[in-house]
Amino acid sequence: MTNKIKALIVDDSAFMRKSISIMLGADKDIEIIGTAKDGLEGLELAKRLKPDIITLDIEMPRMDGLTALERIMKECPTSVIMVSSLTTEGADATLKALELGAVDFIPKEMSYVSVNIATIKEELIKKVKTIVREKSFKSRISRLRTISTKISPGQETTLKPVSKKLNLPRNNYSAIGLGISTGGPLSLQKVIPVLKNNLTIPMFIVQHMPPKFTKSLADRLNTMSSISVKEAEHGEEVKPGLVYIAPGGFHMTFVKNTFGKITIRISEEPSDTLHRPAVDIMLSSLIDIYGKNTLGIIMTGMGHDGLEGIKKLKSLGGYALAQDADTSVVYGMPKAIVDASLADVIAPLEKIAEIINLAV
Repeated sequence: MTNKIKALIVDDSAFMRKSISIMLGADKDIEIIGTAKDGLEGLELAKRLKPDIITLDIEMPRMDGLTALERIMKECPTSVIMVSSLTTEGADATLKALELGAVDFIPKEMSYVSVNIATIKEELIKKVKTIVREKSFKSRISRLRTISTKISPGQETTLKPVSKKLNLPRNNYSAIGLGISTGGPLSLQKVIPVLKNNLTIPMFIVQHMPPKFTKSLADRLNTMSSISVKEAEHGEEVKPGLVYIAPGGFHMTFVKNTFGKITIRISEEPSDTLHRPAVDIMLSSLIDIYGKNTLGIIMTGMGHDGLEGIKKLKSLGGYALAQDADTSVVYGMPKAIVDASLADVIAPLEKIAEIINLAV
């Protein structure tokens, strides 16, 4: 990179300010241009120093992170990564922050003396670089926040005609497998509530998130939607018309018994995957059950999780939908599908629910 990424660290913990500064500052392409001990000081520095990215704690004195984030997005829009506690309260606050415009989050429980520090450091640096390199990020976030779901829970979804270019090929779809990561929580709020409430097939979602966060996400989507959304549980029988979200920290796979009933398996195995839950693991297992009648969907996120699963689906004659570049917060996962010529349809976020409704 020709110019260094300018980062601002905002946290009331001196330890966290130091830890994040050391981790990010270790990369030659990143420069720590300031630190702040509360939201008010962080807002003032953001306006004066104009950083490329901010890490922002949620619970702080004088001005909390959510208030500071809202002010930052209005007064000096900047890419923001939240620093979140791995609690139910932390998860709820983080989801709110993502709705307000934060692009991603990192766990507050990380420690510079942690045995996992190498992994944490690498992931944080990768997130910062990827987010800053997304040149149109601010306009994407602005567009994402203004996309309306257009329906209220319990209200019938009106099926709208979409162009032939966006129509999925006809198939006897029996299940939907959706993979998503960075930018996912807010993007899912623009899709799941718009699904028709008489959906007759199950839908399974892998969102890269830690434990507790997926439960909060499922509950939030459930209150917004006319169809039922829940965090998947080990051993539960799959039912049509339900949306299942894989729990953070665990893989979601499927088993079909001799009576034809399909149940969900929640497990930490395999333990050597980059993500847990992983889209590839979920899709592969789903395809083993439903074959080419699985509809594969890959949405916003960094990396290429989901690529192998979609390859498997396409090899059987199945169909896949990828989110387009303009509406992806980070165009990584869907780009991998598009670049491999595996996407039957490439669609903007606001059209995805319509396409699903018409196809299934």
